[in-house]
Amino acid sequence: MQIIVAGAGIVGVSCAIWLQRAGHDVTIVDRAGPARGTSHGNAGVLAAGAIVPVTVPGLWRKAPGMVLRPDAPLFLRWSYLPKLLPFLARYLGYATDAHVDHYGAAMSQLLHDSVEQHRALAAGTGAERFISPEDFCFGYATRAAFEADAYGWQKRKDNGYAFDVVEGATFRDYDPAFGDAFEVVVRCKNHGRISDPGKYVQALADHFVAQGGTLTIAQIDDVEMDGPAIAALHTSQGEMRADHIVFALGPWSKPIAHKLGVKVPLESERGYHIELINPSFMPKAPMMVASGKFVVTPMEGRLRAAGVVEFGGLEAGPSRAPFALLRRQLKQLLPDIEYDDVVEWMGHRPAPADSLPVIGPNDAAGRSYSAFGHQHVGLTGGPKTGRIIADLIGGTTPNIDLAPFAPAKYRSDA
Repeated sequence: MQIIVAGAGIVGVSCAIWLQRAGHDVTIVDRAGPARGTSHGNAGVLAAGAIVPVTVPGLWRKAPGMVLRPDAPLFLRWSYLPKLLPFLARYLGYATDAHVDHYGAAMSQLLHDSVEQHRALAAGTGAERFISPEDFCFGYATRAAFEADAYGWQKRKDNGYAFDVVEGATFRDYDPAFGDAFEVVVRCKNHGRISDPGKYVQALADHFVAQGGTLTIAQIDDVEMDGPAIAALHTSQGEMRADHIVFALGPWSKPIAHKLGVKVPLESERGYHIELINPSFMPKAPMMVASGKFVVTPMEGRLRAAGVVEFGGLEAGPSRAPFALLRRQLKQLLPDIEYDDVVEWMGHRPAPADSLPVIGPNDAAGRSYSAFGHQHVGLTGGPKTGRIIADLIGGTTPNIDLAPFAPAKYRSDA
């Protein structure tokens, strides 16, 4: 079969490789090329235990104060607020214990074996060298701060995730990079790291092309419909048709999804990173700095600090305040580190109101499929998402309950 995959981030490239391995004739179409967006700028962590959403109980009380504090990792472009309000009302409506449990059960299926899924995807591609199994650590400045996070740790434990809680002095013997910054460190097992996310996805895409796949650089301008199903893509390179079309456009998915009848409430959670180039020392493993909700990850030739949530839409350029916050926090965390330069980056995470990615057929005939909306865990969940899409198109039922992710839940005619 001829299949088009729209989107060349980790999710789209994963879909394309698994479809190609199943014997299909696959074309990736993307406006900029592989890993030019979020798949380049993420924290590089295979966060198998990321099964607790941002929308936990009590968020609606805390959020207003957070956007007014310059040291909080939540930002809002106030000019965007009128457009954001309908989404925000639905988003905060999911800040319930019942939804946290629903989300955790669903996402555990998708994320629990992320390292193995990446290894299977990368096998024989040359991209294997970027993958390493490592603990994902959470550092707390005080024991009180750790105990205040008990809700999330209990939810992970309830879903079968293993972690060790160690004293800061014990962790310092293992990794002295952070000095006395943490009184408590949680070491999450069965996680992993991608040492250069952008190069990793590019290597996967290069392998896809070398195996006969087609990569087309084009802007998707519109979709042509045939009743409830898609008929063609209209692009800057002309009309494109296929037996099936997979949409993995990340935060740019909403207009096309809505035209396909999948009325998902979706916003961009803008994320930021700074990188210290050629740092004088490196931590041994990725560290989530709990107080600032940012991750410090050792990468090839640089140290990346990535995090922050900003609601400001897809059109506006980066804000200076998140960069300034990351710089202040990293300076406080690693006061003695030296480096050659600092690089700044801003990108977009695709965030559905319920935080659950949209995975599956968009219409009864399966002419098109959705594979987007992974918010903070696109890198972690991309390979398995690609395998699920390939299975569905090939007529195989995946060994996972897809109901929480089904596009049909957003269709008024479902």
